[in-house]
Amino acid sequence: MSTVIERATFPDLGREQCIALTTFRKTGQAVTTRVMFAQSLGTIYAGTRADAGKLKRLRRSGRVTLAPCTYSGKVTGAVIAGTARILTEPQECRAASTALAKKYGFMRPLFHFVENALRMLQRKARVEEVCIAIEPISG
Repeated sequence: MSTVIERATFPDLGREQCIALTTFRKTGQAVTTRVMFAQSLGTIYAGTRADAGKLKRLRRSGRVTLAPCTYSGKVTGAVIAGTARILTEPQECRAASTALAKKYGFMRPLFHFVENALRMLQRKARVEEVCIAIEPISG
């Protein structure tokens, strides 16, 4: 089990491809998911489906931890405490989407295309993406 570093910054995460983002249920139980992310001006941005459970947990509490991980979700570095918020301002949402597009290039739209195609095959409605911002807990 990893130890949480309380006063961390995010400089080393920019080279990583994914992070293990942990949100917390009302009971305090941790729920970890792998997400693609981008960093801009000290903030980590991630996108997620509008119907994702992590958004419900973030609305209740912005407390999160994150750690670098592999595409399969295996944590490869230190756990960092942070606070997250769901982006609602159009300008900040565009900045997050731009940062993610810059980092992942054609892989990001390809991932969304495959995800939407699978949803269509399962006869499920297309789901919009929501961006979140994660900032380190300061001192």
